Amino acid sequence: MRASGILLPISSLPSKYGIGCFSESAYQFVDQLNEAGQKYWQILPLGPTSYGDSPYQSFSTFAGNPYFISLEELIEEGTLKEKECAQADFGDDDRYVDYGKLYEARFPLLRKAYERSNISQNPEFHKFMEENSYWVKDYAIFMAVKAFFGGKSWDQWPEDIRKRWGYAMDYYQKELYYEIEFYEYIQFVFTSQWNRLKEYAHKKNVRIIGDIPIYVAYDSADTWANPELFQLDDENLPSAVAGCPPDGFAADGQLWGNPLYRWDYHRATGYAWWIRRLSYCYQLYDVVRIDHFRGFDEYFSIPYGEKTARNGHWEKGPGMELFWRIKECLGEKEVIAEDLGYVTDSVRKLVRGTGFPGMKVLEFAFDSRDTGSANDYLPHNYTENSVVYTGTHDNETLTGWFKDILPEERQMVRNYLNNERDKDTEIYWDMICTAMQSVSKLCVIPIQDYLGYGNEARMNQPSTLGQNWKWRLKKDEFNKELIQKIKDITMWYGRYYG
Repeated sequence: MRASGILLPISSLPSKYGIGCFSESAYQFVDQLNEAGQKYWQILPLGPTSYGDSPYQSFSTFAGNPYFISLEELIEEGTLKEKECAQADFGDDDRYVDYGKLYEARFPLLRKAYERSNISQNPEFHKFMEENSYWVKDYAIFMAVKAFFGGKSWDQWPEDIRKRWGYAMDYYQKELYYEIEFYEYIQFVFTSQWNRLKEYAHKKNVRIIGDIPIYVAYDSADTWANPELFQLDDENLPSAVAGCPPDGFAADGQLWGNPLYRWDYHRATGYAWWIRRLSYCYQLYDVVRIDHFRGFDEYFSIPYGEKTARNGHWEKGPGMELFWRIKECLGEKEVIAEDLGYVTDSVRKLVRGTGFPGMKVLEFAFDSRDTGSANDYLPHNYTENSVVYTGTHDNETLTGWFKDILPEERQMVRNYLNNERDKDTEIYWDMICTAMQSVSKLCVIPIQDYLGYGNEARMNQPSTLGQNWKWRLKKDEFNKELIQKIKDITMWYGRYYG
């Protein structure tokens, strides 16, 4: 059945305290999606972010971001005071997140809430710990020890705790008991609040599309607690890391630095870690978008210590075997395969074999270097089993993109849309309608494109640091007039859900 949705990260929601979270504005956004006839809300990864603030480099693939905890809910339950939250300095710009101020202000408040919570007497907390012991205990110890050593990456810790020797684990569990319990408390509150929001979304007939990176960060609880899963040496340092090769966009390629999987080990365990990871994802989300899906077919391996990706090479991934195992253990699950970038025949074969829909990005359709009518991103070439986007979190906004492309590419867009108007000021609406009327079974539009905003509203520019993941929706921007227009378009093209 045809449907549509809106892409808006949790961090981009309006809120009083510096960043979008599971506060009243999240529930209002669900209401607005429902009013606009949208079936899906797509978000970005929910994990706790590290240096660079990227949701794709997280301290854990299971844990939730403490920034997303609603302080309003903590005020309502009495573990925080409204005055305390009002006095905290989160910055005074409601358009962009100030991560430095957020870090300094948010954690002291969460610690106060923990100290007042009497969490050890809460039976729901103990139930949460029992059900999630396979990841939450390692995560809490990891974060507590990291804090004890001044935030250093775990490869810089003393050897005994870096290698998780038994006596060292016992020592830090006793020495850092309350710090560990604080991080457990944060995850309990995060999960409780998220589950309430997701349940509310379901009542409003809105489903959640989650997003997970294919890789985990090296400086993460996952890698520290499970070194056998990754290509690490005897000192638990990476022997090779992830990235992608040089191309027309990056002459040196991209050096991501994530540890690569030891796929032979995963195969020998029946892909147990992947089953646990995805099983947990389906507790959080209704649909999972897997970033860099081609890495399951082939992955780019770069020797550890290289400064660029130039000396990397391709290795074979697990292929269909992994997805047969997932289906065997979890049954039929909804996945969106992020199959963007350079796609080989073997990648296409893998995506077809899984049956998962791939992605079509409309901005990619008008590259003057690819003028053939067989261009996969031109809407007349789409198949029903696909998800169309005007752009993703990594792309320019539609308005910014149209301004920046070459004159001949702008003319390609006008020709394709049969748009000969003198002014291009609202051509983003033509692009949105083209995506919505396509045969793709699902259409997802970033909220910035519905608003017609330029690149000042861009979420991320890959391979850059400092200005990404900051943009926020202001209160009342997603207004009744815009909701009605989205609803009308959704109805015109048979994607409406009332």
